[in-house]
Amino acid sequence: MAKKIYLTVLVLGLTFSFSQPAYAMHIMEGFLPIKWAAFWFLAAIPFVFHGLRCIEKKVQEQPSLKMLLAFAGAFAFVLSALKLPSVTGSSSHPTGVGLGAILFGPTPMAVISTIVLLFQALLLAHGGISTLGANVFSMGIMGPLIVYGLHRGMVKAGCARNVAVFLAAAVGNLVTYLVTSLQLSLVYHEAGGITAAFAKFAAIFAVTQIPLAIAEGLLTVVVINFLMKYNLTELQALSVLGKGGVNDE
Repeated sequence: MAKKIYLTVLVLGLTFSFSQPAYAMHIMEGFLPIKWAAFWFLAAIPFVFHGLRCIEKKVQEQPSLKMLLAFAGAFAFVLSALKLPSVTGSSSHPTGVGLGAILFGPTPMAVISTIVLLFQALLLAHGGISTLGANVFSMGIMGPLIVYGLHRGMVKAGCARNVAVFLAAAVGNLVTYLVTSLQLSLVYHEAGGITAAFAKFAAIFAVTQIPLAIAEGLLTVVVINFLMKYNLTELQALSVLGKGGVNDE
């Protein structure tokens, strides 16, 4: 069942993704100066290496998790490839990282997001190689950290599972765009300074991103409930249903 879902998600992603190039989040090729591109690469590298170790450990302990891990990657690939025009002629899209962050914790999503963003840059002209570090930092590091922390805190506070999943995925999506806004404002600011530039970028992205964040939250709830029905053993192995309702890593 999971294999069929994975293939279906991947085919749909490729079908809807071959369209005009995107110019917002992900930040497009060549849009950041070399020094900033290098900075974000260096900032992302430790998280990616730590994520590789976490994935290796999880797979060694539970080989059956490989398919679920692949599904989380396919989910992120499809959602982050569904592009909508933004106010400036740029694009907005879901991130898809909330599902994997809830299931596996935040650090493996740095690896999954790197793979997703690399394939999109090479195959779909979505994002870029020079901006890969910046895009991984916003979508694969900061977004999942917020998702994981918020979901964990809400479940421990006694919130209903569906509410916790929805809010965590939606807020994680918005935080990704806030980080992207910061990345752009650090480079492209005028007399008003970085704060004014950040407010401008965030306001532009918010027009399309807030509805997308809500949609992503709802879809993540649907998928989590589906997995609870058909992949209960795997979720128990990940401690998603254990104390705190999340992975205790």
